[in-house]
Amino acid sequence: MLLTRIKSEGTAHNSYIVGSGMEAVVIDPRRDCRVYADIAAQNDLRIKYILETHRNEDYAIGSLELAEMTGAAIFHGPGLPWKYGNTLTEGQVFGIGALRLTAVRTPGHTDESVSFIMADLSTGESPIVVFTGDALFVGDVGRTDLYGPEEVERLATSLYDSIFNKILPLGDGVLLYAGHGGGSVCGANIADRDESSLGIERSQNHLLKMDREAFIEYKMAEKPERPHYFKQMEKYNLEGPPVLGGIPSPRPLSPAEFRSEIEKGALVIDASEPAAFGSAHIKGSLSIWLGGLPVFGGWVLPYDRPLLLVLEDRSHLDRAVRYLFRAGYDRIDGYLAGGIQGWYNSGFAIEKMPLLSVQELKAKLEQGGSIRVLDVRSREEWDRGHIKGSLNVHVGHLNERIKEIPTDVPLAVVCGVGHRSGLGASILLRAGFKNVHNVLGSMRAWNACGYPVSKG
Repeated sequence: MLLTRIKSEGTAHNSYIVGSGMEAVVIDPRRDCRVYADIAAQNDLRIKYILETHRNEDYAIGSLELAEMTGAAIFHGPGLPWKYGNTLTEGQVFGIGALRLTAVRTPGHTDESVSFIMADLSTGESPIVVFTGDALFVGDVGRTDLYGPEEVERLATSLYDSIFNKILPLGDGVLLYAGHGGGSVCGANIADRDESSLGIERSQNHLLKMDREAFIEYKMAEKPERPHYFKQMEKYNLEGPPVLGGIPSPRPLSPAEFRSEIEKGALVIDASEPAAFGSAHIKGSLSIWLGGLPVFGGWVLPYDRPLLLVLEDRSHLDRAVRYLFRAGYDRIDGYLAGGIQGWYNSGFAIEKMPLLSVQELKAKLEQGGSIRVLDVRSREEWDRGHIKGSLNVHVGHLNERIKEIPTDVPLAVVCGVGHRSGLGASILLRAGFKNVHNVLGSMRAWNACGYPVSKG
């Protein structure tokens, strides 16, 4: 038997390929899906089925792309007007060699959510694995806010019933294979490890120690941020994202060609680290560090404009393109050959972003200067500890709340460690703000120095 987890950085997405005999099934494939076909080929397997646990919100599903590549049949849960694939039924069985996967509806995260229970018939009928999608995670459960605040109570009730009446009764020894790992926006407190069992979760997952009323109240009190790109992903995953036959291949562009594309309306993403972006960047570019592209790209990048990349290292190109492709961005038209150095060596103008250390920021605040701190973390993070007097606007909402940001004082932008603040500062520069600083290390450095914070 083959059971392989494929992890996707940034979105912390877990997908799976399971094989037995000469057949395989893929669960919740990512869009750059060649990896599944390669694993299947290496193990003399034919991918027979592609199973989706739900209409995912945080990445473009790779089912159509993989079906085009392999001829596998796609199945997803009932309740949505799917434009592709097949709608499965409760209890539907999928045979893969000696393995049996049984579909069971587990609504709560979404109404069409399905889990797949796996038994190895070569050793017995009892379940050995359950693929829970976004219903149950290691250390957490799925979010229930996707339909709006008026539906949270209903979804939380459904999720409780799904977990306690359908998943946990499978048995403590059943292994848990969830749709996301730590760092996903689909759960607030998912553990960093991926390995667990239903018994471990029953004993350690704090949400599984609650009764129904406490569970529902807890879920109703949650206020997770909902990235803008969720709507685009939901549309793509209902209708099926465009099938491209592989990831985009951006062209290397000379500085002159790069400038010409900007003049035609392309948007520049600078994937350098914040300190490098601050020292020199192309005016109007957005600072989204490489590791932030899968999530924060979706917060701020439009889907109707071509994108251009500035990379700190040419070797980062494949990762950058895959990250954007997984979030549904197909128009990645080129990258700057030679990076920012090639740009300024050609005599083209650069812009700088002033950088501050936390020591410099504290000194400016104590001197009674006019600098204002803008904290671009989530409200929940801000409540746990922030610099007194700081203004809190989540980085993903800056564009829509730009009029709330003062223009008559210098701004010091902070976040957790200085990455989101770099993005926030670049958004402000692009909007015409003149005196914007990124605070390197941000709240991590501020706290490490023992500087005072306010809470709530």
